[in-house]
Amino acid sequence: MSKRLPVLFIAHGSPMNIILDNDYTKALNKISSKFEKPKAILVISAHWKTKGSFINISDSPKQIYDFYGFPEELYKIKYDVLGSKEPALKVLSELKDMKVMSTESWGLDHGAWGILRHIYNGQKIPVFQLSLNGAKDERYHYELGKRLSKLREEGILIIGSGNIVHSFRYMKDDINSSAPDFAVEFEKYVKNSLLSENHENLINYKKLGTTALKSVPTDEHYLPLLYIAGAKKSEDKITFIYEGFQNASMAMTSFMIG
Repeated sequence: MSKRLPVLFIAHGSPMNIILDNDYTKALNKISSKFEKPKAILVISAHWKTKGSFINISDSPKQIYDFYGFPEELYKIKYDVLGSKEPALKVLSELKDMKVMSTESWGLDHGAWGILRHIYNGQKIPVFQLSLNGAKDERYHYELGKRLSKLREEGILIIGSGNIVHSFRYMKDDINSSAPDFAVEFEKYVKNSLLSENHENLINYKKLGTTALKSVPTDEHYLPLLYIAGAKKSEDKITFIYEGFQNASMAMTSFMIG
């Protein structure tokens, strides 16, 4: 196995996926066998968007149940969270010029522990999160991903957790509902841009107009993808871990780079 770890973009969709056994969760269960066990995991989640960029450096990050109106079973799930203060502080030091700050007030939101439960269930691996800076544009997030890429050589697994398409307006209750045409078009645009290494297309996705606006009405689920694209090395290959939609307007497309 290569010493350089890959980077992952994992769609998380509905919190119900935390407890569901389906093709998507089965795909997540197989990921960790494809590369070496990391020393630590850095997650960029759609569910931690802030004014400014923050890294959580807590030794004992809390498990955050940041979803509402779901079955009680979900709120009883425990994910043993190990903090990762040493690597978090190292990353913080390396990103000082980008004005990334530290905090201990956050923990692990469901965009992080919800997917890690399937990928590394039962394995004690330290985890820390980097927030999405809501005051910055798409290129900032992409360039920050580039800066993070060196962590791959240091045993840190970088995961972006979001969705290529994420629209509550067009969401259906039935998890197997067919995706609308605009969602299929946008997901294809992103996949083709990844495969052709046209990262400018990913950064400038809004040029698709209405298709982009319907697919990405708010950007927090899309932005983690830019970090993962930015962390790509020229020789890296892309492997799609899962492709498809849930609830009509949630693209569950997930991929590994490296």
